[in-house]
Amino acid sequence: MFDRLREDIQCVFDRDPAARNAFEVLTTYPGVHAVLVHRLSHRLWHWRLRWLARVVSNLARWLTGIEIHPGARIGRRFFIDHGMGVVIGETADIGEDCTIYHGVTLGGTSWEKGKRHPSLGDRVVIGAGAKILGPVQIGDDARIGSNAVVLKDVPAGATVVGIPGRIISKRTAEQVRREAMAERMGFDAYGLSKEMPDPVANAINRILDHLHTLDQRVDQNCHALKRLGADVDDSIIPELDPKDMEGMEDLVPGQTDKDKAGQGNT
Repeated sequence: MFDRLREDIQCVFDRDPAARNAFEVLTTYPGVHAVLVHRLSHRLWHWRLRWLARVVSNLARWLTGIEIHPGARIGRRFFIDHGMGVVIGETADIGEDCTIYHGVTLGGTSWEKGKRHPSLGDRVVIGAGAKILGPVQIGDDARIGSNAVVLKDVPAGATVVGIPGRIISKRTAEQVRREAMAERMGFDAYGLSKEMPDPVANAINRILDHLHTLDQRVDQNCHALKRLGADVDDSIIPELDPKDMEGMEDLVPGQTDKDKAGQGNT
């Protein structure tokens, strides 16, 4: 129980820069309160204490403005930011590390019993006011834009906007590879995409591609040397500490401190 609570608090720090300390998160974040109460109501629901589970759920709705049906299944590290007006239906399934914002509805479109609410994969982000209706499947790492209305399945890694929701982009293997390399180097992977008309971001993308190629070639060379009987050091290369990058953001790609000093004297 305490491990889950620590995870709930930590995921707030990871996704909300306004969070300052654990006491503040526990006492002032309605999204955290709603998830904690839901765990109790969900347990009561499975113990077939259905009326009591609904009472507890309605109490949480009254206190937080967030309505989560006791039957909904929610994974670990689920974060509801702001939270007011969120509605999650009975047969909704939510994966791990998902984030949703205020005004989101995971609703149904049918009065028939059975599966009638959405299923979310892992690491899904749903923007404020979005509506996902029906037993649709939202793939891992998908992004749903604010006020979008989603009525069809969304593939993994896709970004959806509009009414009705339409896919505007899908993460390619190249983007996934860049994000992994950027994470190792301490860069913000979310800031790297082809849609950004930023020459600095494009330069960083090229650097990441080049580093990935170098990693592959070094690995191939090491394996070849081992087959020839050479003693190759297998120690893991330490990851770059983001603190070591301080001050480098002022450098234009390809420009050194000496170059900058020379420009300042002209």
